[in-house]
Amino acid sequence: MPRQSISFTEPNDQWLKAQVNKNEYSSKSELVNDLIRQARKQQIEIDWIRAKLNKAEESGFTSDNKIEILTQSKSLLNG
Repeated sequence: MPRQSISFTEPNDQWLKAQVNKNEYSSKSELVNDLIRQARKQQIEIDWIRAKLNKAEESGFTSDNKIEILTQSKSLLNG
């Protein structure tokens, strides 16, 4: 596994240490890797939604733009 050296701001370092101290993770490296995995998964989901919005917008099925569709979707999800 490639080894990296990174620096954290004090608040971020304290948060990382707190998570490890709560036994949520065995090390800061494990936690950072998990956060990166979560961000990568989230980006895949965002890209999928963006592609669906683009396809819907380009199909001419609606005259709403991406922002309007997203706003309406969030409104429906949030009740």
